[in-house]
Amino acid sequence: MPTEPQAATSDLDHAASVFASVRPRLFGIAYRMLGSSAEAEDIVQDVWLRWQAYDRSTVLDPPAFLATTTTRLAINVAQSARARHETYVGPWLPEPVDTAADPALGAERGEALEFAILLLLEKLSPTERAAYVLREAFDYPYPQIADILQLKEANSRQLVSRARKRIVAERREPVGSAEQRRLLKAFLAAAQTGDLAALEELFAADVVSYSDGGGAVRATRIPVIGRTTVAKFIRAFAPRFWIDAELTWIEANGQASVLVSRDDAVFALVTVSASAQGIDHVIWVMNPAKLAGISLSLPGARAPHPSDPEPS
Repeated sequence: MPTEPQAATSDLDHAASVFASVRPRLFGIAYRMLGSSAEAEDIVQDVWLRWQAYDRSTVLDPPAFLATTTTRLAINVAQSARARHETYVGPWLPEPVDTAADPALGAERGEALEFAILLLLEKLSPTERAAYVLREAFDYPYPQIADILQLKEANSRQLVSRARKRIVAERREPVGSAEQRRLLKAFLAAAQTGDLAALEELFAADVVSYSDGGGAVRATRIPVIGRTTVAKFIRAFAPRFWIDAELTWIEANGQASVLVSRDDAVFALVTVSASAQGIDHVIWVMNPAKLAGISLSLPGARAPHPSDPEPS
């Protein structure tokens, strides 16, 4: 018969095993709601600590309990994050994650991972965002979504429906992954040479370029909008930005992207979102804090530091 300390150890080992089995999904929920790998990791760690301390004998469905705890914590963080994003220096972009090297996002589908979707989710209320992520990325049934959000089932359906309609209204049908990669390759070739005509040909009329430096490095502090304006903007900094730069292709947030480095230091992640009209969004993540994790995708590279020389 096991002693009391042995029983306690066995119980904690079982709790750890249960938690580990659902951890990728918990991270996936939190990341999609917040667009921040660091904040998602903090939430998952908090959930683990709560799970350790909880009276687990009262929990009938541990995965549901853990998903509920994660979602509610993420809603709380999202509410405070909205205020922080409003005072963020320049455009706020999600922190990129390497979805090829790290499948820990844990979704049955890749929904709500792309930069364009995460930016649209930012416009929803935290509860709408949670309902959409639970349904569209993880296929939770509406009754369970209602339980997690402490709502009636009809209300949870309304939240998902409203979120879907807003995203569909504001987002064109995206091109496939092969075409997105082709367009990114063509964009990089034109951007490096400052080929104005080639850039304009690739862009949709209302293309938007977002540069996230977070105030830590030099980057434009407003989105640049329009085919000709964006093309001229990119041509203007081409001679400085791309000099001696090395490009490494990765998969970030489920889409082809490149890490831009110099002297083994990553200073930008660049990707595009596109539709039948052409490239709709150009994404430049340059905030060193947001590049720290994704920089590990490049062997031998080091994360950028604000004291590094400016790339542009």
